[in-house]
Amino acid sequence: MAAAQLTSAASSIAAANRFASFDGLRATQSVNIASFSPLKRSSLRSFRGLVVKAATAVAPKYTTLKPLGDRVLVKIKTAEEKTTGGILLPTTAQSKPQGGEVVAVGEGRTIGKNKVEISLENGTQVVYSKYAGTEVEFNGTSHLILKEDDIVGILETDDIKDLKPLNDRVLIKLAEAEEKTAGGLYLTDASKEKPSIGTVVAVGPGLFDEEGNRKPLSVSAGNTVLYSKYAGNDFKGSDGSDYIALRASDVMAVLS
Repeated sequence: MAAAQLTSAASSIAAANRFASFDGLRATQSVNIASFSPLKRSSLRSFRGLVVKAATAVAPKYTTLKPLGDRVLVKIKTAEEKTTGGILLPTTAQSKPQGGEVVAVGEGRTIGKNKVEISLENGTQVVYSKYAGTEVEFNGTSHLILKEDDIVGILETDDIKDLKPLNDRVLIKLAEAEEKTAGGLYLTDASKEKPSIGTVVAVGPGLFDEEGNRKPLSVSAGNTVLYSKYAGNDFKGSDGSDYIALRASDVMAVLS
């Protein structure tokens, strides 16, 4: 019996020695980062200034940038630095702009045997898809190179309701979200389901067919439509109304 107890004790001591190196993993023990020489505080501070830039910087020696094919160069509109009440916004809170000015266009593209020129001119104010194109720092200013088809529409005012959709895009004013449940209970803003029904405000001229002619869209201004819930780009009008710009193929039905 004594021999068995001694053997058990020896095994316990050996196990304790074997796992002693894991003491640093106890939940109650903290690790001092400063004790690791490669990651001392002076070294950690250097990571705070690390900034990853997605934009491609063009060297100052290049003074012109000519888009090719059906691509367009857009000078990005500066992000808002203040709220409507005049409060300064931190950089992290400034929304990425989705609009800008066309400053150069490509020569167009060929459809079938026909050459189709880009329908936009320099100086045109446009709205584009949120994640489209490649950002470029050119002449000290942020620009975007994108295809003409990634441009949602022309907007010469500050109100999205005045958007003129391009190609197969459709501008829809969303229906008001339901305020009550079927049982008559009032819904909070958080529990109101985003509507997928709205009224068409404006439509684009349509896509080109194989002969280079525009093919009219199957919906028109004034139609009440049902559209795919997660499609398109959302906008807020100056009157507080919600709008969405999407492709005509994302419109699923006309309601009447």
